[in-house]
Amino acid sequence: MIDDDLWSAIGDPTRRRMLDLLLTDGAGTATSLSQHMPVTRQAVAKHLGVLDRVGLVHAAPAGKERRYRVDEEQLARAAEQLSSVGTAWDARLQRIKRIAEAIQQRTEEN
Repeated sequence: MIDDDLWSAIGDPTRRRMLDLLLTDGAGTATSLSQHMPVTRQAVAKHLGVLDRVGLVHAAPAGKERRYRVDEEQLARAAEQLSSVGTAWDARLQRIKRIAEAIQQRTEEN
């Protein structure tokens, strides 16, 4: 089963960059992440909210801010879904290839 909300969140390049930064640094705040992003701190906070809603990150209070960490189980779940989708598409593409080869063979025989 594919979680569309999860993949919608991951589909945004800004959010993927944030996940990369959080995985590299272990944790971060909207302020610390915004220093490495081409968007404002407010935009970073909104993106973090999306990631939090789908469970990819979790926040804990850190003074006046919230410190975010990647939920590795949810990220692993996303990776499993991607692998499953890839396997399904590989099977579809193989079927299309076999059909195309059969059509080509019939054309060459005529």
